[in-house]
Amino acid sequence: MTTVAQQKGIRMALKFGANVSTAQTDYGTVLLDERAGDYWELNPTATLVVGTLMAGGDEAAAVAALADEFDIDLVQAKQDVDALVQQLRASGLAE
Repeated sequence: MTTVAQQKGIRMALKFGANVSTAQTDYGTVLLDERAGDYWELNPTATLVVGTLMAGGDEAAAVAALADEFDIDLVQAKQDVDALVQQLRASGLAE
């Protein structure tokens, strides 16, 4: 069953798998995939996007936050958010 948001192409908040640990650093966020033992480092841009999504915001909210914080246009911000979310999901880190 799909939701109305999914039918419209709006993705819901991001959720990391139970096997993913996160830690904030001075340079962004570090993710640990406990299954594989792999570390992923998120820069401040990715940290803002992930933080927005983890707090329950949708991808449109993450795009707006990114555009506001880093003074980039909405088209570029959407491309960046889409690419990050796709990478996190493809890697198995996020649902």
